[in-house]
Amino acid sequence: MEEEVLNKIKKGDQHALAEVLKDHYEFLFKYTVQLTGNKEMAKDITQETMVKVIHSIHKYEKRAKFSTWIIQIATNIFLDMKRKEKRRKQYLKENEGSFDFKSNMENGWSETLEVLSSLEDSYRIPILLKHLYGYEYKEIGQMIGLKAGTVKSRVHYGLELLRKEMQGDE
Repeated sequence: MEEEVLNKIKKGDQHALAEVLKDHYEFLFKYTVQLTGNKEMAKDITQETMVKVIHSIHKYEKRAKFSTWIIQIATNIFLDMKRKEKRRKQYLKENEGSFDFKSNMENGWSETLEVLSSLEDSYRIPILLKHLYGYEYKEIGQMIGLKAGTVKSRVHYGLELLRKEMQGDE
């Protein structure tokens, strides 16, 4: 990226930023398709990368090419997704036999959604962030302003409420 364009972007020129993102979108998408082997995942990573670039453009310095910088961001997003999925699978493996939230969601979505929506926000939000989005307790705590231990107990208690309600409907 030219120094002049970078300076415009850092001064808040949204048009210049949009042009740079547009110029690099196809390149980034092709990379993420090759990285993931999955077009849908590649779209998600590309979009998330573009959002991160918008929020982090002020940190970009011309030590590396702009394309190298955005590839690094996309790669880190991909690796984060893989780590979250690995943690989620490990969690499910460790908790076999207990209430399988995700499979329950997939098998009886409307019923589960109805029961889940009846839970108080203080239980529903941590459950969704943990079991559908794969965030760690500490991350959830940072998002919603609670300690990790509080989040963990709310997830546990909320799942108990959900399990009782779902079993009561059978």
